[in-house]
Formats: sequence, structure tokens, C-alpha cells
Amino acid sequence: MPLVPVVPESHGNVLAEFDCLDPLLSALRLDSGRLKCTCLAVSRKWLALGTSAGGLHLIQREGWKQRLILTHKEGSITQVACCPHDEDFIAVATSQGLVVVWELQLERRGRPERVSVSWEHKGQNITALCWDTSALRVFVGDTGGKVSYLRAGSSKLGKGSAFVIFPVQTVTTVDSRVVQLGYQDGRLLVSSLSRCYLCDTDREKFWRVGNKERDGEYGACFFPQSKGLLVGQPPLLYCARPGSRIWEANFNGEVLSTHQFKQLLACPPLPLISYRNEPHYNPAQKSPQSVAFPKLLYLGDQNLLTWTDSAIYIFTPQNGQVLLWTEVKDLVDVAVYRSELFCLHGSGRLSHYSLLSAERCVERLLRRESWLLATVVCCMFQHAITTSRARKSIPIDRLEHLKSQLSSSTHLDLIGQLEEVILKLEPLDSASSSRRSSISSHESFNVLDCGIYRVISRRGSQSDEETGSLINQSMSEEERLREFSFVQEEDQVDHDPQSSERMEGERSEQGLQFHLPLSFRPKPPRIALQAVKESVSSFVKKTTEKINTLQMNSELWQRPDFREGVQAEFSAPTAIYSEEMENEIYAEIPNTEADMEELRSATDRTLTQIQDPLVLLDPVCLEDTLLEWLPVLERILGPTEVASKTDGPGEENWEGDYLNTSSEQKDKSCLTGEPTGSILPEKKEDSSELGEREDQCEKQLASDHKEEPEVPNGTTTEPVRVVSPKPVPSDLLANLTQLAMLYTELSCFRKGGDVRALGCTTFLRRYFFLLDQERVRRMCLLCYQEQPDVQSSFIEAMRELSQSSKVVEVIQRGDLLRSLRSLKELQSWSAPALLPHLYRLYEKHGEAAVRTFSQFYPTITPADVMAMAQQRHFLAYLDNLVQSRTEEHRLSFLQSLLEPESLRQDWLELALIHDAPQHCDTLTPDGQPRWHSHCFSWGYGRLLSLLVRLPADFSSKQKMAELCRSHGYWIGYLYLCCELQRRSEAFTTICQLDDISLLEGPDGIEPVTLDEWKLLIQLSQQYSSVPEQLTGVNGGSWSNGSADCSGRVSPENLTLRLARTAGPDRALAVLEECGVQLVLSPHSTLVCELLRVAEKRQRAMIQTMLERCDRFLWSQHA
Repeated sequence: MPLVPVVPESHGNVLAEFDCLDPLLSALRLDSGRLKCTCLAVSRKWLALGTSAGGLHLIQREGWKQRLILTHKEGSITQVACCPHDEDFIAVATSQGLVVVWELQLERRGRPERVSVSWEHKGQNITALCWDTSALRVFVGDTGGKVSYLRAGSSKLGKGSAFVIFPVQTVTTVDSRVVQLGYQDGRLLVSSLSRCYLCDTDREKFWRVGNKERDGEYGACFFPQSKGLLVGQPPLLYCARPGSRIWEANFNGEVLSTHQFKQLLACPPLPLISYRNEPHYNPAQKSPQSVAFPKLLYLGDQNLLTWTDSAIYIFTPQNGQVLLWTEVKDLVDVAVYRSELFCLHGSGRLSHYSLLSAERCVERLLRRESWLLATVVCCMFQHAITTSRARKSIPIDRLEHLKSQLSSSTHLDLIGQLEEVILKLEPLDSASSSRRSSISSHESFNVLDCGIYRVISRRGSQSDEETGSLINQSMSEEERLREFSFVQEEDQVDHDPQSSERMEGERSEQGLQFHLPLSFRPKPPRIALQAVKESVSSFVKKTTEKINTLQMNSELWQRPDFREGVQAEFSAPTAIYSEEMENEIYAEIPNTEADMEELRSATDRTLTQIQDPLVLLDPVCLEDTLLEWLPVLERILGPTEVASKTDGPGEENWEGDYLNTSSEQKDKSCLTGEPTGSILPEKKEDSSELGEREDQCEKQLASDHKEEPEVPNGTTTEPVRVVSPKPVPSDLLANLTQLAMLYTELSCFRKGGDVRALGCTTFLRRYFFLLDQERVRRMCLLCYQEQPDVQSSFIEAMRELSQSSKVVEVIQRGDLLRSLRSLKELQSWSAPALLPHLYRLYEKHGEAAVRTFSQFYPTITPADVMAMAQQRHFLAYLDNLVQSRTEEHRLSFLQSLLEPESLRQDWLELALIHDAPQHCDTLTPDGQPRWHSHCFSWGYGRLLSLLVRLPADFSSKQKMAELCRSHGYWIGYLYLCCELQRRSEAFTTICQLDDISLLEGPDGIEPVTLDEWKLLIQLSQQYSSVPEQLTGVNGGSWSNGSADCSGRVSPENLTLRLARTAGPDRALAVLEECGVQLVLSPHSTLVCELLRVAEKRQRAMIQTMLERCDRFLWSQHA
């Protein structure tokens, strides 16, 4: 990799893209060719997207959740604006000139309603919307220069407030089209193609900004002055001028100065930091830019934003400098909120950029583990990373960790460049006064009796970070004890003393930022009592290790209701019980080793036998061999009940009965509200705490019953065992995995096996901890239709294994985009580990989740999704997966997915059934094509077009053709008829559809020989009895007359096409041979005459050219 060029020190800010909004558009179906995003607006809470179909999607920015869809039948959405002071209101403009103000009513959980509607601009294209900053009023500008406002009534203030006497009023009409509107402190700024105007809407006064006119789209905006000494000053105005200039004017419209950016834009563009491609910076100087700024927006902290279709420019007008400019392709519109940019591209794609410093960008990239991108930014912006200020966000150890994440084989040059950056880092002491130096030189402190350091500051001002640390230090000891006891009461799992001390140490470090040892700090009484409780719990836990092997928990022994003076009575039985249990534990260790040796012997013997080809290749002998090994496995590693039946009556049976009895006691204790399993006496709980305990017990019992699904005969299925009940050596575990997988696959695919054998589902649930997860997954994909229980058991096991993953918590919150981001960060996962999370996403979000699964290909294959989702949802996934490839690779990619080949017919039939036109619309009662029914849109038309074009044998193409005909998919049927050389059937269908465009273009079927022309003319004469007054399809219409008859398949139109191909005389001769009596219209007669004249002139020209060539050749010969 070449060395990364270094950006000059004058540039310390970047535009970075951290979020991908493509899954959001895919979930909203805004990534298709039929439906596109046309405009956007953003606020603190909402991202509003207007579509070409008249829909407005409101996306909640927190989690990117779709909350509402507002529909409009008055045309596509052209403008949208969110109310800045009340986010319950949003204004929308349509292509027909309608302006609607919606009240969302989310706080009262009501339905959104239109509170104001304006037709003042009907027939005009609305170019700008702008909200009043204090009132519910929207200003509207259109292409005719008309500016009006629309008042919105609010149902929050009662019924009377929604009634407005003059809801719509015209403000003014300027000389040309309105380019941009702005409103601030009672004044409206109107920017047209020629001037900028300032309007006092209360006093109805108007001013022109400047004296010189302009010609073109130039924006203007208000610039609030809310920093430092300028607080309270009226805002400024900035108006774009030709030649990369911007006027600065005061609040009265008087021009104060002109900012020249033409020469300043001669600097090279800064790279866009994005995951889509690697940033590149070319330090070569560029020529000065003369740019027309179509719109101006106030951005972030005293910055001015503008853009063109190919670049984004950010200025700091107070200093007259260019903060940065970046090349961004195909820009259409930009919406900003604080320092965030949302960009709409011409293709309908959305981008989310953030303006931030280089060190903050590196910090966020490190948190996202984007190692390569973070390294490139570090090397490119060395001047910002090496400063002492950057040590607060990027310590040296984080940069060292970043260097260790790079591969020395592929990024050697980048590692060397990063090492140079690390050597240039300024020391930590110069960053800002450290904790130690600040205490010694600037601050004094004393230690309170409770152990808290009280810091006395001697400085006049402190940073926010240091102030926060002092606030944390001033937390009272009582609050800490309360927090500690709350955490301990919430925790239901016993911790050993070491973990408790470690947790307390971590809390102390969080509370005290100085990390000084407090060995003299006394322990409060409640903490000491908690430590005693944990020590006793750990002692009891050590004496009950045998119970853990029987899957018993610490709640087996019912806790008596302790009172004062009863502790002595309990101590003696506990000591006796512990001694007995220790003796039993020591006696069982040799038995476990003997069992493992017996299992190893049986496993080795079975492996030796199946190495014989006569045994391995004979399913009956192989099954008998595995059945000899199975009882040993059942007795040693099987469930407790199975092992008890295998060994006969004895101690194990007694323990199993006792386990059932104790579990019944546990359920009974939960139902009665009596606590179990606790050793120390606790204080009497009040009625509210007892009620919470009862609710928890009821939830626990409900979850226990839920985890045991019932089968039809009334018995419960076995629980899935994902952990071995006994420790198994690694070499033995590998051999057991081979035999267990062999038995599972044999029992799955062999029908009618031995009655002694366990079923595939039962064996999988009992011994999942022995199986190879990837092989089980592939096995389930082959047999999930015949044996769905195997697939469900496998997914249940994988869910239990992945239950502790942090991704599960993110999925349960219901945030689809954040869940996908968490899964993409764990790219090293295998398919079995990824599948349970995708199942959770599908159960949570349905089709919206399935559409995003294409990004996990090839780890997750279409077969996995087919086994998971419904058929219509699988089609959406398959369509997205194929469309994610480039157009020239889609056909070959789809063919690679067809394993086996029979999937072609299945997928084709699915695509023909779902989201398709009705049969009565495409087929007549006798099964013939309806007139123009090929114009209907098919939901999966792109996928259908690829499926019918896949290479296939003759019989497969015949079956596909019959499928297309039976469902009325005539485009595919015509293509397959052409492939099958059934051209006469294709011509018949074209005549019945009556659309001559089917004979044209690259996909058209044009007659080649005169016989085909004769057949086509005869068929058109036969089907010309269809009445001419017919209603069109998908919005089109055919009227009686000749205006729209040029596209029909009539003998006259076919004769004209033949005349263009073979000449008018030959065409008329063919028409007579067919026996068609046709009187040409005047238009057709004129065309034939023109063709004759053109043919004669063409022949004369050819004759003249030949004669000239002949003379030239003879002259050269002479």
C-alpha cells in the first residue's frame, strides 16, 4: 500500500460517514426503480422522506425505526419541512401545488390528521417551505415567484384553536422563481433568481438586499450570532453571488462586506471518510473555482454550508476561510441538523455525514473497530493527532493497540507510517494538567472519615471533564451504600468473595477518579454483613458439587423461617451434611474416571469396526455397530432418567426421585411466595416486596412451562443439552463427535431403521454437545421439509448457546439497524452461530429483516433463509440478493444459486404467484391472453426476467414456458417461445396482446422470412375483430379513432413495417398473396410513396458511386 499523503495543518475537520442507510431504504422499498425518495427533512427526532408515490415516511432517528407513513393522493412529494419548535407538526408540498400541515399526535397516541390545507399554489411547482420559528405558520414559495403563508391550527389547545379566520394569505410576489426561504425573529428572507428580499411580516415592510442583480439559482440564509460576546446581537444575512462570492448583510438588509472564496477554493478537496471506499487525498493544487451556490444553510457551530451536484463546501464566514470542501457525487438535496448532514443523491440513495474534528473521527472509528480506516485518518491528519489536546480522546496505548491490529504482510508501509506518527506524539503532561499535577500545583485535598477525597480547587475555571470528576468525587457515602445494596438485591446469582471484592474495587475506582489506595477506609456494616453472607454461600456451594451434576440448584434445600436465636440450631446439621457430601464426592471421582475409560474403549472399538469397508458401506451393518455403542453413551453421558433406567434401581433412581420432589417443592414455594435456597436470615419484607417476589415466581413458572413444548400425545419433549454433564477429554470428544454425527446422519436419512434406535430428533436433543454444528446445519437443509423437527431442534440448541451474547440484548430492543450493525461487527462468526440471531430478527421484524439478510451472503445461503422464512418473504430476500450484484453479473450469480437445478422451477412458480396480477386480468376464461395484459407490472418482474433467461435444457424450458402461460406472464412466455423455436405461437400471442412494440427492440420478435410476415399478417387479420374502444392497463387508455392506433398489430401497420424492410412494392405484393383486402389510409399511402422515392434515390446514389469508383479504378490502371 503506498504512503498516505499528509493534509496541511490548516485543515483539522473532516466529513465522515459512520452509518449506512441502505438497509433502511431497502426496508422501505425505496431502492427500487419504481419508487424513489424525492426530498428529505431532518429534525432532532425525525428523518422525513418524501417519495415519488406520494408517501411520507417518518423515521425515528433514535434507532432508525419507521413510525409513520402519511399518504397523499395529490401527486408526488416535492418539499417537506419539520417544525423546529414543535416536532408534532410537519409540512408537505406535492407536485400538484398542494400544501398540507400534519399534526402527528404521537404524545396522545392519536391518529395523524391534516390540520391545514392550502391550494394557493395549485398548478405551480412549490420550490421552498419554511416554518415560523415561534408560531405554527408555514411560508411557501413557488416557481411563479409567489410567496404565501399557511397557518396551522392545533388540537392541543382545544377545539376553538383549530379554527383560523384567514388560514392562507399571500405575502408577496417576487420577480422570478423562489429559490430559498428563511425566517428569523419576525423577518422573512426570500431568495429568487435575480435578488434577495427581506420582509417584515408583522409590519408588512420589504427591503432589497443589495443593489446588484444576479441571474441563476443562488441561495440565502440567516446566520444566528449566539457565541461569546455576540450573544443577543441580531442575526446576519448571507446571500450567494456569482463567482464563488457571498454577501454579508445586517438584519436590515444592508450589505456589510463581500466574501471572496474563488481563490481560497484552489486548495485540493479533503477526502470523505467512509466505509464505502478508502479515502484518497491528492495534495496537488487546483485552479480557482467559480461556483454558483444554489442554497446556503447554517451548520453546527458558526459554519455555513452549501453544495453543488458534485461537491460540499463548508465555510467559516466570521473568519472568511474555507473550513473544508469535499467531492460527493450526484447530490440532489441536503438537510442538516446541528453538525449532521443527510444527503439525497440522484439515484435515490441516502447518505448520513457528520462534521467533526480529525481526532474525534479517529476515536469513533476505533470504537467501531475500523482499524484500517482509523490508521489512514491518523496518518493523513498527523498535525491534529500528534497535538497534546488529542491525548484526551486518543491515548498513546490506543494507538499502539491500533498498530497491533494491522497485518504486517499487507499493511507494512502503513504500520511504518503509523509508527512515525506515534513517535511525534506530544507527552501526556503537556496535554492538560494531569490529575497528579493538578492536585499538587493547582489543587489541595483532604480525606474525609468515610474515605472520600475532597478536592479544593484554586483555579478560576475548569474544563467540563475535570468538573465532572469533582462532582463524582463529592458523592456521599450513603448514596454509594444505597447503590451497592440495590445491586446486590437485584443480583440473583451467588458470587464468590473474590468477585465481590473485585466488583467493589471497580465501583470505588469509578467513584474516585484519582485511583489512590484506601487501605485505611473502614467497611460499613451493611457491606460487612454482605461479605459474611457470600462466604457462607460459597461454603455451601462447595459442599453441593454432586448436586450440580444432577442439575440441581442452590434452591433444593428449603430455607427455614429464621428468627433471632435460631442460628445455632442450624449450624450442626449443616456441618454433618457437608462432611457426608464431601465423602461422597471423593468416592465418585474414581467412578467418573472408570466411566470415561469404558466410554473410550467402546468408542475405539466402534471406530475400528466401521473402518472396515464392508461395515461402512452397508447401512444395516453400520447401524448395528452404532447401536452396540449407543447404550454405553446413554449410560455415561445420557440424561439422568435414561441413565437410571440403564443402571437399574439404586442410588441414582433415589436421587432422581428426590430431584423431582425438590422441584415440586420449589414450584410450591414459588406459588406460596416462600423463598427457598437462602442461608442467612433476612429482614421481614413488606407487602410490596412480597408481591414482587410472587410476580417473579409466577413469571419463572410460566417461562419453565413455555420452555417445554408439548407434543400431540401430551408428553413434553426432551430439553436440548448443549453442555456435557461430565468433563470429556479432547481426544475422546473428537472421536465421539465422529460417531455421533455418523449416527445422526444415518438416523436422519435412513427410513424404517431398527426399533432399538433413537430417532434423529431425540438423539440431537440429547447429545447436541457432541455434534458438529456445521454438519448438522447442512443436514437440516437437506431434510427440513421431510423432518421439520430436526431443523427446529437445531435452531433451539443454537439459540440456547447464543443466549448470553450481547447481540441478543440489542435485538430484543427492537432496533433493526443497530442489530444489523452489531452482527456485521462480528464478521468472524460461522453460519451456525449467526443463524439464531437471524431467526430472532425475523421473529421481531418479519419481511423488513429478511430483506437485509442478503448482506450476510455467502455465510448465510438462500437455503438457510428458505428454511427460516415464509415463501413471500423469501422472495423478497432473493430479489434483494440478486439485485445487490452488478447488472452484468446477476444472471451468472443467480445460476450459481440454483443447487439443485430443480429450484429454478420452484422459484419461478413462487415469483409468478406472489405480488402478481390476478389471473382474470391476464387470461380470458378460455385461457387466452387478454388484450394488453402484458403491461401489468409484476412485483418480482426483475427476478422473473432473470429466471426465464437462465441456461437450461429443452424440457426445463418447456416447463417454464407452460408455467408462464398458465400464470399470464407473457413477456417471459414470448422469450421462451423464441428460445424453443415456437415462433408461430409467439406471433399468435403478440396478435392477441395487440402491441406492435413486441416486434421491436432488442427483446422483440421480428419476422425474418416472408412466410413469417404472411403468417403474422393473417393472424392480425384474424384477431382484428377485437373492439377498438378498450380501457388501457396501468393508467393508459385507447380511444376510438386513429390517434392511438399506431401501436396496434393491424394489417396496415404490419404492411408499413414490411415496406420499410423489403420495400413498398414487395409489401403490397405480400398483402395480395395473403388474400387480405386492405385500403390504405392517406397516411400509409404517403409513407409508401415516400419509401418509393427514397428507394429510387438510394438506387441512383449507389449507381453513381459505382460509376465513380469504376472510373477511378480505370484511371489508376491507365
